[in-house]
Amino acid sequence: MAHARDERRPPAPFRTWGRVGEHFDKASLQQLRDACSLPVAAAGALMPDAHVGYGLPIGGVLATRGAVIPYAVGVDIACRVKISVLDLPATTLDDESGRELLRDALERETRFGVGAEFTTPREHEVMDRDWTVSPVTAELKNKAWRQLGTSGSGNHFVEFGVLTLDRPELELEAGDYLALLSHSGSRGTGAAVCERYSKLAADAHPGLEGALKRLAWLDLRSPAGREYWDAMNLMGEYASANHACIHRHVATRLGATIVAGVENHHNFAWLETHDLGEGPEEVVVHRKGATPAGEGSLGVIPGSMASPTFIVRGRAGPESLRSASHGAGRIMSRTQAKKTLNWHDVNRELRERGVELLSAGIDEAPDAYKDIHEVMRAQHDLVEPIARFEPRLVKMAPGGERPED
Repeated sequence: MAHARDERRPPAPFRTWGRVGEHFDKASLQQLRDACSLPVAAAGALMPDAHVGYGLPIGGVLATRGAVIPYAVGVDIACRVKISVLDLPATTLDDESGRELLRDALERETRFGVGAEFTTPREHEVMDRDWTVSPVTAELKNKAWRQLGTSGSGNHFVEFGVLTLDRPELELEAGDYLALLSHSGSRGTGAAVCERYSKLAADAHPGLEGALKRLAWLDLRSPAGREYWDAMNLMGEYASANHACIHRHVATRLGATIVAGVENHHNFAWLETHDLGEGPEEVVVHRKGATPAGEGSLGVIPGSMASPTFIVRGRAGPESLRSASHGAGRIMSRTQAKKTLNWHDVNRELRERGVELLSAGIDEAPDAYKDIHEVMRAQHDLVEPIARFEPRLVKMAPGGERPED
């Protein structure tokens, strides 16, 4: 255990959505409990998509006082989801000529995998920001520029599908629309920011031991804390720019116009005002694999390559720190998925769902994820679904094996 000066007794209060053994396991719950034992912890929440992460569980929310925890933000800083509605008919997906145009746009205008970049860098005003806020961002600015508009490996994706509105929303009439959905973050630069400042935080708190070591924090008033905060926010802008470039270039290649859209990010920390029992106060809210879901806010919660994504309107209150899940959440580790799943079964399921997969790893197969419908039911008091997206043409980072029967 940690030294007494690095523990809070009793732990900060926290709430959970979902049930142990059904929506998340005991290890995820213990990770949140450990996080709430930190002396800087103020409150916590666990979402129904939760599973074990580094330090804070994926699907974990933690409010702290005057401190930021790099690993409670995560390695892929400001990872986000963006959906754009295009002015092409949804039936473009139904004929081979239309589908070939969509395939071509994904193959030409996106890049996937560790180190993926463009030979000719994309243009975006984020590259005009001050990249000297941290030695890491200053050193890696050119690399970040080359990676602008790309996605990483793992669960990152870009896909086309049909967005259905049962009633007018997003300034659109009810009906079916062709939409583009993407999930990615701040690439190698974001990971390098996490690595540097996590080490500085660990050096500042040598008394943390065992499970708490990855929950070392930086005082926001310290030089390192201010540096990290500025770098994290720059990575937030950069991750948003990644998506903006992907969607702009794909739409341009198709000769299409984006007529509506929603995006939100997770793996981030926000300065917010919450009443945690003693009146309103400003706290740092870390959402690792969780998204803001305050009253009226719009968000996107994806399922898997064979299950729907929901556009939602937030209605979360103070008990959840105005948060909701960031997706379905994994039910199977990558190692377990690679050992137990096979492309023959996966492809059969994809065909049944009308999904064409351009590339992915077997560890991203649908059965590696929880049932998105169960997750949504468990957080019905946090978000209201207002639209549903069904994936039809999916591209992810190749896993080294061919997705064939």
